[in-house]
Amino acid sequence: MVDFRLGDELEELRASVRQFAREQVAPVIADHYENKTFPYDVVRQMGKMGLFGLPFPEESGGMGGDYFALCIALEELARVDSSVAVTLEAAVSLGAMPIYRYGTPAQRERWLPALLSGEALAGFGLTEPGSGSDAAGITTRAVLDEATGEWVINGNKAFITNSGTDITSLVTVMAATGTNPDGSRELSTIIVPSGTPGFTVAPQYSKVGWCASDTHELFFDDVRVPAENLLGVRGRGFAQFLRILDEGRIAIAALSVGLAQGCVDESVSYAKQRVAFGRPIGDNQAVQFLIADMELRAHLARLGYYDAAARMLAGEDFKRYAAIAKLNASNAAMENSRYATQVHGGYGFMNESAVGRFYRDAKILEVGEGTSEVQRMLIARGLGL
Repeated sequence: MVDFRLGDELEELRASVRQFAREQVAPVIADHYENKTFPYDVVRQMGKMGLFGLPFPEESGGMGGDYFALCIALEELARVDSSVAVTLEAAVSLGAMPIYRYGTPAQRERWLPALLSGEALAGFGLTEPGSGSDAAGITTRAVLDEATGEWVINGNKAFITNSGTDITSLVTVMAATGTNPDGSRELSTIIVPSGTPGFTVAPQYSKVGWCASDTHELFFDDVRVPAENLLGVRGRGFAQFLRILDEGRIAIAALSVGLAQGCVDESVSYAKQRVAFGRPIGDNQAVQFLIADMELRAHLARLGYYDAAARMLAGEDFKRYAAIAKLNASNAAMENSRYATQVHGGYGFMNESAVGRFYRDAKILEVGEGTSEVQRMLIARGLGL
């Protein structure tokens, strides 16, 4: 029998994160969003709750949960705010997960305790100004100096989340480290600790959305790090990252569902309270149908990421299903934010309103961690086309 209901432990997690989001995030996030400040206090509280360690085993300092538990937490956070949700998502899937999956025992011992407790954050430097969807076209280079036993890194990265906070401890950098026998570039990943000479973090971007999250351009000018900072196998950096990215798409789908459901929450509440022509606007069938369609999109998108996560945890090939989940959920978030703004009218166009923030935050979900066009390519390839 197929059962999409959550067990007691996951329901308890959902309830606790929902309460935290409503009581601790909602009252403060508008000011952080408007002032473009990073919510350190919120992140600290999430660390105490164990959210950064959710999908990691206890022996590594985690909470002993799985990736689906992380997705449940992301959905609940995003129902209130996406900046906080993406901070957690990137910290886990792009920051700590590569260290956990591909790091040496020494690398794990050094970096994971602080990352899994939320005391530190990490970024993943893949995207460049001229290399987004064409991730294999990166130009950042790392040369191994045999005399000193150090990697020398030159290049720059763009749009890197969690890369410039006061608690950022490292950035993992994808770089070309040589040439393969077939003439293609050898791509590897290298850990660069924050504060390394030559590693410069540019000022915070001025963004349309996710205004309370941390995003920077990074520059590497003859940055030297020890040879043992190589993460995983030399020349396997891109293959390693593709696995991380597939998992991350499920997490972004969960975040997108949270935003889509948050639009439903806000619209139902507003439709009951807002009176026009002598009655609540929720009494009007036109408004009811708008909100019904919003709930439909959120519900179906949720089932999509549940399915992709279940396949991943079962050890099945989940790439196509992660792409389906991410594509559908990001579409749902975008459409629901538009509908919610319509329901709220002028109030929905104000930055101080939750749906105003939802509207600004939704678009990046169709771009980040693989554009909608890339997801369609992956789905088509999964069908043998």
